[in-house]
Amino acid sequence: MSTEIRLVIADDHPLLRQGLRQVIESDSRLQVLAEAGEGKTALERIEALRPDVAVLDIEMPELTGFDLLRAIRAKKLAVEVVFLTMYKDEDMFNEALDLGAKGYVLKDSAITDIVGCIRAVAAGRHYISPAISSFLVSRNTRSAELVKQKPSLNDLTPTERRILRLIAEKKTSKEIAAELFISHRTVENHRSNICQKLDLQGSHSLIKFAFDHKSQL
Repeated sequence: MSTEIRLVIADDHPLLRQGLRQVIESDSRLQVLAEAGEGKTALERIEALRPDVAVLDIEMPELTGFDLLRAIRAKKLAVEVVFLTMYKDEDMFNEALDLGAKGYVLKDSAITDIVGCIRAVAAGRHYISPAISSFLVSRNTRSAELVKQKPSLNDLTPTERRILRLIAEKKTSKEIAAELFISHRTVENHRSNICQKLDLQGSHSLIKFAFDHKSQL
């Protein structure tokens, strides 16, 4: 069977890299192209070899795993990233996902998790070690709460939405007043209320918001 997924492994512990490589290559569809013991070398090998997936330790000399992922994104390298760590740290987990990592695997479960993780990540899915799945639940709960708290179009009255739509059509307050048969001052009051509800500062921000959300109005 031909190789489907090509990898680079970066970790500053040679024995761990050796063990990971053996486990990974026990699946004939996975191939380790290169290893690295620190972040700078890992970046050079990722740039040169263009693997599908990079398996990175978070704590490494030269460049940390997080710094390495930032460099990968800055260089627009098309490689998915799996982080390995010994720390069950929720802040670290959230930073990894915020940076764009698709996989997050604890070292003490890497032998059982790593192959499934690599295949999931290469297919565009996320993979988190089951032992820290509660971190993902907490993250999703916080995201849902933020969406609820964030001001949105749903906070506007029908008249305010109509005015916002007319703003998106590049109508001036005077033109809006004429179209809606209301006073110029009433339009200005509505504009002020819209800005307050959506936490927008100034007319430029209001116009930009109207343009950006025109299809939803």
